[in-house]
Amino acid sequence: MRRYRTNSGTSSLTASRRSHEHGVVIVLVAVVMLFVVGAMAALSIDVVTLYTARSEAQLAADGAALAAARVLANSGATSDPTGTLLTAATTSPSPAKTVAVQVAIQNQVGGTNLTSSNVNVAFGGITSPWTNPTVTVSVQASLPTFFARIWGNKQVTVAAAATAEAYNPSPSATATNGSTPVAPICVKPWLLPNIDPSLGGSNTIFNATTGAITNQSLLGWTSTSNATRLYLRCPGGNCTLPLRAPVAWRYYPGDTTTTFQPVEAYPTCANALTTTYRQAVGGCLQTAIACNYPTANIDTSNDGSRDQETAEAVNCLTHATGAGGGDTVTVNAVPPTTPIEFVAGDDNPFVLTSETSAGADVMVSNSLVTVPVFDVTTFNPNTPSVTIIGYVQLFLNPDGQATPMGGPTQYRIPTTIINMAGCGNPGSSAQPILGNGASPVAVRLISPP
Repeated sequence: MRRYRTNSGTSSLTASRRSHEHGVVIVLVAVVMLFVVGAMAALSIDVVTLYTARSEAQLAADGAALAAARVLANSGATSDPTGTLLTAATTSPSPAKTVAVQVAIQNQVGGTNLTSSNVNVAFGGITSPWTNPTVTVSVQASLPTFFARIWGNKQVTVAAAATAEAYNPSPSATATNGSTPVAPICVKPWLLPNIDPSLGGSNTIFNATTGAITNQSLLGWTSTSNATRLYLRCPGGNCTLPLRAPVAWRYYPGDTTTTFQPVEAYPTCANALTTTYRQAVGGCLQTAIACNYPTANIDTSNDGSRDQETAEAVNCLTHATGAGGGDTVTVNAVPPTTPIEFVAGDDNPFVLTSETSAGADVMVSNSLVTVPVFDVTTFNPNTPSVTIIGYVQLFLNPDGQATPMGGPTQYRIPTTIINMAGCGNPGSSAQPILGNGASPVAVRLISPP
């Protein structure tokens, strides 16, 4: 008897085959999806790693550029409109370039330590009026990829650049009013008249209208005699109204209840910073004092110990309480032709912690201070208010340690002029550039924005 395959049997076989095919497709789709998702996850890990490395490179460039610009500012280069000092400060071997590289290589990019070969330093603003130099630091590193190797990319280059500027608002003897003013912090409570300490008389430090530096030869000038040392204008500490007429390099004490408060007292010296005034001298005024500050007031009290307070606070600030303790400054000529340098003393905090040695060059010093200069043409002996038209950055020399010398010349402080920054009379409505630390020459990043 012949048997015939029924339609129902054929239908069952086809359905079984289709069922097996559906199972294979699901497996294939799952495998493909696993590969795609894995590749995307792997690629995202590489991308995140590279973005992180790019941020690290940018931070390294930013810090290096700012550090190098600060070296230029503290070298006095921005106060020399002839360009001689700036050219010397940016010519190899350049301390600013050295510091930029040292700061940059303290960083890691993508887990890899940077080396000097990864860092490039270039200077700008090396043209007249020479007072706003820039430093551009470029950082570049080649990093290995991980999962992106499946596309043949074994390495990728990460790069970043930053440009910092040292800005001085008094560009030259031909400056015009309207320069962007500056507002430094850590300003000391000494209000100096706008009178040239090297010439006296009617000679000025700044042009009261434009803010231009009147006598460029003041850069690097040091008070070599008791007569030219920095000291109090009020005889016996009596600053009651009416005030004595301004005299070159003789300061009026700033009012610590208005203009020169609050302060952050440092360092801590036994019995040295026991009054608000001493703290203002030895500490750091956190309020930014802008050019044309509207309420710069003189302390009109009668304080017979004012000279002694000043000297003791200066000794505390500069670590000059013992022989050889304070930092010193090196100026090769007046005006200088090579960058001004600072030398660590025995009691420099970094010497005491063995981070550097006594006699070594240092980039910053507690002996560097900013002192405001007021307009003598608007001075009124019957009012305590004065108008600030500029700043001088001084190095407080440890010679004599500001200690009593006997007679009318006691407690006089030897100083060296490191920078001058004039702003002129009111007239500029520009927002002041905030300073940073002991220099009236502001250091700021101008790229990237």
